[in-house]
Amino acid sequence: MVVTIAGHNLSIGYPGRLVGEGLSIRVNEGEVLALLGPNGGGKTTLLKTLLGLLPPRAGNVVLAGQNLSALSHRERARLIGYVPQVHTGTFAFTVETVVLMGRTAHGSLFARPGAHDRAVTMRALERFGIAALAQRPYTEISGGERQLVLLARALAQEPRFVVLDEPTASLDFGNQGKVMREIRALADSGLGVLFTTHDPNHALRAAHRAYLLRAGACLADGPVPEVVTTERLEALYRSTVQQLRDERSGATAFLPG
Repeated sequence: MVVTIAGHNLSIGYPGRLVGEGLSIRVNEGEVLALLGPNGGGKTTLLKTLLGLLPPRAGNVVLAGQNLSALSHRERARLIGYVPQVHTGTFAFTVETVVLMGRTAHGSLFARPGAHDRAVTMRALERFGIAALAQRPYTEISGGERQLVLLARALAQEPRFVVLDEPTASLDFGNQGKVMREIRALADSGLGVLFTTHDPNHALRAAHRAYLLRAGACLADGPVPEVVTTERLEALYRSTVQQLRDERSGATAFLPG
């Protein structure tokens, strides 16, 4: 049986402000869903609702067959790893310690990390090529390096789903490619992945399905080749879009017009 995280007929927003309504969305284990849309369209609000960081204004979220509201924070953390868009370190924990914090989902917050916890942490650091930063203070590394550390922390949780809000926003060109490859690799290893992005090319690169969100309404939801098209992107961004195609490989890319 395929495990999913799904929102059913959701209304999303904040006290006194409705951001979107009538939204149904799902992510299956083993697939990548790209949530595409312009600034202010409701992507982050929908993401936080699916994570339980915001309560739905209407509708419900079901995770692994259970209503999300019935699960404890520990139970949610064992199922979902979350990488926020922006994170500013306050305390000078080492990078290794920050990634080890992902292991608290599997033990007591105050328990001393064991050998297994440290091995999982080191594998996550090595996967993103940042093992050399292990003893560096988190507050003294670059924004792009911090993003990779947060990805490693989410992976160290050993979750069934990973949710990422603009995962490449602070990364240089080379690390953007690394993260897109890892997103697809996570799905290939059986995890479900949901990420938000402004860039349709990221959906082309890494996602199986795309969900187009504008002004709190879903414009399209389905396989990337069917959803990420010039016509639909122009409706999504209210702007001219150019489609480029490589004649030899058949690969497609989109540029703003």
